[in-house]
Amino acid sequence: MSKILIFDVNETLLDLSPLKPHFQRVFGDENVMKNWFLTLLHSSLTVTLADDYKDFGKLAGAALDVVAEIKKVSLKDEDRETILDTIKKLPPHKEVAEALERLRSNGFRIFTLTNSPPETLKAQMENSGLLEYFEDIFSVDDTRKFKPAIETYQFAAKKLGIKTNGMRMIAAHDWDIAGAINAGCRTAYIAREGKVYNALYKKPDISGKDLSEVADQILNV
Repeated sequence: MSKILIFDVNETLLDLSPLKPHFQRVFGDENVMKNWFLTLLHSSLTVTLADDYKDFGKLAGAALDVVAEIKKVSLKDEDRETILDTIKKLPPHKEVAEALERLRSNGFRIFTLTNSPPETLKAQMENSGLLEYFEDIFSVDDTRKFKPAIETYQFAAKKLGIKTNGMRMIAAHDWDIAGAINAGCRTAYIAREGKVYNALYKKPDISGKDLSEVADQILNV
């Protein structure tokens, strides 16, 4: 049983819903947030495959500009800054702290691996109150590639002095889990509301509707 757990951050640990009021105010529709996040993920994949790395914060801002142009909305600088700043202040999902405490108290070593740049990651973990649960927090920034590139998971394993099969990647994104599986990691998928795992991807070892369910299974492996 792997005692090293690697967590994705955005959506997996942190709740994006506080962004919705800002998208409602700026775009007149809170669901535009989904378009923005998908555009952001598309951008991260594009720059990874094209070997033209830009940090996730810059991509997030550019994705906002793209969505604003598509929606024919004049995006004010202050609105842009407010949305990007809110990303640093997202709260954890309600079950996360308790689940992390159970895992840690049972001897699991807990780390992050996120696409967010180091400065944003640090702010997110401090503002969410989750930093205390983590032995270290890793960003993909040093690899100049984004998940699900295999190199990102290999980077985390190297930092920990282990092989990838010695850690379990936990994420609420099927593409993140698929990348981790192909890198040789054990995995756990959090099927948060509205998310469906792609049937064409290799299946995770563990899955549950929230981190509490996933933690239960990890503790019983």
